[in-house]
Amino acid sequence: MTPGGTKIEDYAFLSDTQTGALVSRDGCVDWLCFPRFDSPACFASLVGAKENGRWFFHPDEKIERTRRRYRDGTLILETEIETKSGAVRLIDFMPPRGENPDIIRIVEGLRGKMSMHMELIIRFDYGRMIPWVRRRDDALEAIAGPDGLVLRTPIETYGKDLTTVAQFTLKEGERIPFVLTWFPSHADPPRVVNPEHALRDTAEFWNDWSSRFKRTGNWDEAVVRSLITLKGLTYAPTGGIVAAATTSLPEQIGGVRNWDYRYCWLRDATFTLYAAMQSGYREEAESWREWLLRAIAGSASQMQIMYGVRGERRLEEYEIPWLAGYENSKPVRIGNAASNQFQLDVYGEVLGAMYYAHHSGIENREEDWRLQVNLVEFLESNWDQPDEGIWEVRGGRKHFTHSKMMAWLAFDRAVKLVEKCGCSGDQHVERWKKIRDQIHAQVCERGYNAAKRAFTQVYGSDALDASLLMMPLTGFLPATDERVRGTIEAIERELMQDGLVLRYRPQQEHVDGLPGREGVFLPCSFWLADCLHLVGRKKEARELFERLLTLRNDLGLLSEEYDPIDKRQLGNFPQAFSHVALVNTARILGEDAVLPPQDD
Repeated sequence: MTPGGTKIEDYAFLSDTQTGALVSRDGCVDWLCFPRFDSPACFASLVGAKENGRWFFHPDEKIERTRRRYRDGTLILETEIETKSGAVRLIDFMPPRGENPDIIRIVEGLRGKMSMHMELIIRFDYGRMIPWVRRRDDALEAIAGPDGLVLRTPIETYGKDLTTVAQFTLKEGERIPFVLTWFPSHADPPRVVNPEHALRDTAEFWNDWSSRFKRTGNWDEAVVRSLITLKGLTYAPTGGIVAAATTSLPEQIGGVRNWDYRYCWLRDATFTLYAAMQSGYREEAESWREWLLRAIAGSASQMQIMYGVRGERRLEEYEIPWLAGYENSKPVRIGNAASNQFQLDVYGEVLGAMYYAHHSGIENREEDWRLQVNLVEFLESNWDQPDEGIWEVRGGRKHFTHSKMMAWLAFDRAVKLVEKCGCSGDQHVERWKKIRDQIHAQVCERGYNAAKRAFTQVYGSDALDASLLMMPLTGFLPATDERVRGTIEAIERELMQDGLVLRYRPQQEHVDGLPGREGVFLPCSFWLADCLHLVGRKKEARELFERLLTLRNDLGLLSEEYDPIDKRQLGNFPQAFSHVALVNTARILGEDAVLPPQDD
């Protein structure tokens, strides 16, 4: 837990659809990056100590009870704090971006009379830089390097030990606002924001957006909350979706499996497009598709597996020594070296996304199709190479069965885009079909272990890998195939912990080149529910899905992994991949569920 004793699942998520903040159950903002998701944090106590930056409101007497909720259909957080003397409500939100990003906190008296304390510790550059603070035009201005923050509130503040503090008393019915706004330090501070108008506008934005959800009656509350979370993880100017709002929240407490997830993975494309289109969000699907095409534009040989929110390619990884890490989980990393890896599966995911988008009415333009043809032509000469695989291992390239399966998907969808969607390329089709069939035969021969009666992680291996649950979901083999059934059953036997699914067993296989273990991987557990449904074990599928829903925190949020021993969430938070998997599984298990198009 953080120095304040906060578990990962005890955080709430705020967003203005360009950056995000995490707020603890007791009302402390422990993580905030301005002005973008991947900008240096100005509050970094989440992965450090309070001296690395936070914004905290608390009563001067003992707290007897707290409770919180999001306003329905929004990312407006309400936290109620009760003491013997009274009760207050913190209303926290980030207005969808205007010219400058804001985080607004309104403290409202609910009952009695309560004395409150505010503590604002601003530390730019991931908790390192102490700002120059001055008063200017009835506001408090903090500046260091390129960054500036201005705090506006009717309450008097003062400095103490390099911290801005305030003391105030609230009676029932009173509301006191605090508005913190970022601006580039070379510019004048931004205009004054009316906090009540901003609250109204933010509520209208989110209510309008969530009202477009196509309800089915099947787990609608969980699905719409996941979709709101995905919208909050979207960088609105480009349509890119970051994998999570944080960096270096650990996959094992105290371990080194700590990564920066504030970037956009191509892998998310198929899953996100499907979730958005199925749920009535065509505009978001189109924006994500356009981001993807812009990001991968250029030489097919230079396509990366991830990019920055604007399509940046240089995501160099380095460590920050001055941050202690979440619960001493070191190192804290910025950037992600996996951006330089070769991963075959992304070619399948890109072509799969393009095929599904076209099938759903977002047609392939000729210039888009030319780019995709270049990708397939590059894959023709490289599909048989080893790669780092879907799990971005750091133990060397191997012939991963999942990677080859996804290379098959790339050729399969390219053929279908020509034959069924009218894209030009008749001169390529026969060659692509031949390669597609060659890959399929190779995977079935070299990726299948007859002794285990299952497909395995690597050609010629005995190790299992939960990514192979994607076989029936991609259409590589039908769920009725005995090899698919055998793989599902083997994963249930060997990769399950407390009824949930591990990606693989790193401590046994040493495939990822890292020490230690990790928790169960939540998207893989959703995939198992999908497969159980497809093989006719529908009752078990629903039971697993509903078990997964209980792992969400009280606000409906999920991280990447879960520790079934300590009963807590692990990894970066909130995690887009987990929420996309939730949405798609709800659709598959629903009465009207259909899979993304495979064969007509």
